[in-house]
Amino acid sequence: MSLTFGLVVGNRDFFPGELARAGREEMIGVLEKKGFQVICPSPEDTTLGTVETWDDAKKCAALFRENADKIDGIVVTLPNFGDEKGVANTIRLSGLDVPILVHAYPDDPDALDIVNRRDSFCGKISVCNNLIQYGIPFSLTRLHTVSPRDASFDEDLNWFAGVCRVVKGFKNLKLGAIGARPSAFNTVRFSEKILEAYGISVETIDLSEIFGAMGKLSSEDQAVKTKIEELRSYCDVGAIPEAKLTTMARFAVVVEQWMKENDLSASAIQCWTSMEYNLGIAPCAVMSMMGEKLIPSACEVDVTGALAMYALSLASQTPSGIADWNNNYGKDPDKAVIFHCGNFPRSLFENVEMGYLDVVGATVGKENAYGSCVGRIKSGSLTYARFTTDDLNGTLKAYVGEGEITEDELKTFGARGVVQVSRLQELLQFICRNGFEHHVAFNHSQIADIFHEAVSNYLGIETYWHK
Repeated sequence: MSLTFGLVVGNRDFFPGELARAGREEMIGVLEKKGFQVICPSPEDTTLGTVETWDDAKKCAALFRENADKIDGIVVTLPNFGDEKGVANTIRLSGLDVPILVHAYPDDPDALDIVNRRDSFCGKISVCNNLIQYGIPFSLTRLHTVSPRDASFDEDLNWFAGVCRVVKGFKNLKLGAIGARPSAFNTVRFSEKILEAYGISVETIDLSEIFGAMGKLSSEDQAVKTKIEELRSYCDVGAIPEAKLTTMARFAVVVEQWMKENDLSASAIQCWTSMEYNLGIAPCAVMSMMGEKLIPSACEVDVTGALAMYALSLASQTPSGIADWNNNYGKDPDKAVIFHCGNFPRSLFENVEMGYLDVVGATVGKENAYGSCVGRIKSGSLTYARFTTDDLNGTLKAYVGEGEITEDELKTFGARGVVQVSRLQELLQFICRNGFEHHVAFNHSQIADIFHEAVSNYLGIETYWHK
């Protein structure tokens, strides 16, 4: 996802103008080298292309409004003290509702004379004070002042880009709910109306409509043939009967077309037991393939679980899975087993093959449960997250944290792994006491800080960060 930043260069006339001019050019160069598009007043628009006066603010805001459909975030940089009102007025007048990163240049202790002194250290505090007065949320660099060419600022930009991707991805977001919630799983109930209040729409479709559309496709349709080959190349399908692969392909073609027609970014599917009894397959492999393409798909019509998967994928630009917080791991209080039947994206596994649903297959019959992707989750970094609608209080809330997937021995079936999370017992207490579901979205990354900043600061969702 390419990003475009609006750039506000703060200036104050009784500080050296050369610092503002050079700072503007340097910041544009740094942003463009990172691959970001930059929209900023030119020196012909305002003095040195910076913002100081009310007139400057109006001109910069007008430029931002003209490019509102392009701008994903705003970078405020202070090469000198800057004008606090000029910055705040620009953002207010622009009408943009995007993340904002406030940056300030450092002074050189050996160059604090009248020609080289910046005072950006102080000016940043004043700018932030004004943004708070104006009710404008913003983000900060980790160091109060930092050179744009410092490695720390490069990391700040990567973090801020992730925040912008999440916020952008949640605008006019549409999710798909395919089929009815399994009756036994009250835990995945949610409120469409609460999601709508946060700008998230849910498009629903009955499984009968999916089955009907599948009935109009034959094994000779080119789209079905192409999808069969995609399934074959996705993982080892040696144990799967040919007829089952064809049914999975027909299901995939119909679901992907429905999602495309409705501009849906993620889905949640009734994965048992109607599909097994009516089609003789499990949808897990198809869901896994969509997730690998960063179009997450959650089990058991867990819509808010799919939302968490989507947020993690936006933040990390890598696939996300969804699993049960499933078992303790011996007597280690900071370890647990996460498990699901088999819809994790391929890249989350050490090795993966297509099999059948062990648990559900015991009820519906193995011959009706082919289609799960099974294997051990590869070890490495972990970010986990969850959204839920708090129907009693009319809000959406979340939690997020980090840990690791371990290499501990695990003798079981399905899609599985061992996780280690610091103070896991406290996290589980929080989950239970606050009505969160047993499903958790996870990702091979360390982006809890991105998730928390985007979801809490900009999307206004109450978020617990388990550190």
